[in-house]
Amino acid sequence: MNLGQDDEVLKQIEREVRMREGASKLLAACSRRDQALEASKSLLTCNARILALLSQLQKMRKAQILQRVGHRPSEDKVPCLGKIALSDLRIPLMWKDSEYFKNKGELHSCAVFCLLQCGTEIHDTGLVMVDRTLTDICFEDTIIFNEVDPGFQLRVELYSSCVVEDFSLSALGPRRVSRLGGSLGCSSGKKIRAVFESAAVCGSISSGGDVPPLSPDLSALGPKYNLLAHTTLIIGHIQEGFKTHDLSLVATEDCPFWLPLYGNMCCRLVAQPLCMIQPVISGQLKVKLGEDDNYWENVYGILRGQHLLCYQSQEDLESEDKPLLVIPTKKDSIVYVSEKDPVQCQSIYISTQHQGEDVIYMLSTHTPEDIQRWTEALWQHIYNMSQWKQCCDHVMKIVIPNTRKPITVKQGSLYHEIVTPISPREGLVVPDLSVEIHTLLSSYYKER
Repeated sequence: MNLGQDDEVLKQIEREVRMREGASKLLAACSRRDQALEASKSLLTCNARILALLSQLQKMRKAQILQRVGHRPSEDKVPCLGKIALSDLRIPLMWKDSEYFKNKGELHSCAVFCLLQCGTEIHDTGLVMVDRTLTDICFEDTIIFNEVDPGFQLRVELYSSCVVEDFSLSALGPRRVSRLGGSLGCSSGKKIRAVFESAAVCGSISSGGDVPPLSPDLSALGPKYNLLAHTTLIIGHIQEGFKTHDLSLVATEDCPFWLPLYGNMCCRLVAQPLCMIQPVISGQLKVKLGEDDNYWENVYGILRGQHLLCYQSQEDLESEDKPLLVIPTKKDSIVYVSEKDPVQCQSIYISTQHQGEDVIYMLSTHTPEDIQRWTEALWQHIYNMSQWKQCCDHVMKIVIPNTRKPITVKQGSLYHEIVTPISPREGLVVPDLSVEIHTLLSSYYKER
């Protein structure tokens, strides 16, 4: 790890700390329940990101120390990265007959959302209000994680907050919020420790629940989200359609934020390894056609996905003509280099299964350097596919969500609700926020 990577993580930590400051100020300025719920969710998400980034920073520092004492990093093959996307998340509820069908008893209402973490990349879903009129908790978000390796662990956490009907200003606790000053880019170890300790004060974040809060003002603010259930998804859970996964339940029925979960969730989890969607290598090749050892065709080859496509020329590729030859390159294919051939110096052999039979293709290049370059690219490509397993059987489709429209007052934006004066008929006066917070919130919603 180099110092540039170190500085980049510190900048990310600094940004999240500033976002947390903004969320804290918002929470202090909130006068309505929906505002407070959104601000408290943002505060919890920022804290989770800070803890994840601090953990990454610690690992990087450890790697730097090991390098200084002469420990060399592993030279094992590293598989390519990829994208994973989770969508159509559904969590069924199991209300009692008297509550759901007979509509009896007190109307128990909770605000819930999911926090999804893969490495240091953390996303949250939108808030969903849940009561006995719902049979499922449905999240419409499509969450995409970039630069994920095949050994990923995607942790999904469901948080819940009991919604109090008689919401009032007094429910928010102290109106004064302590500030975190200074920049972490040049901070001392003392400041970083303070950030780590104070990151655990909002909600029940599983990774920081044992750290005592340092700021009583922050810990007393607003509605509290508590961990209701969680699960961890790995590459074996990836498939094209919907799949049901077990949830580990944390809360019990006597908790005010409790909801009657079945203990399962259903979602679509797909992956796109880079080796399936991006060209791996391309260039001039010679391909042996037919049984005649002297019959070699000059082609332009491009390795992508499960095929090595061979065109008559680069112009045919660009004009999207059909390739002259398609050589299968699957995760069980075998690539090896022959001894010196009297005709072609060296040849690359690709052995693969086709319709139940072993088929061998012979390639060559114009220079020994190109032989090595193509051979190493083919070896790495087949290794990548073997590590990504079923994700390389075909290209899975990731539906990219539409870019968020500019948030308006009608959509319930926390930013606009707070900075826009409330009408006199509501009888509430929202404190003016500083220019700093206006800028902070504007940039936050643009980035999302």
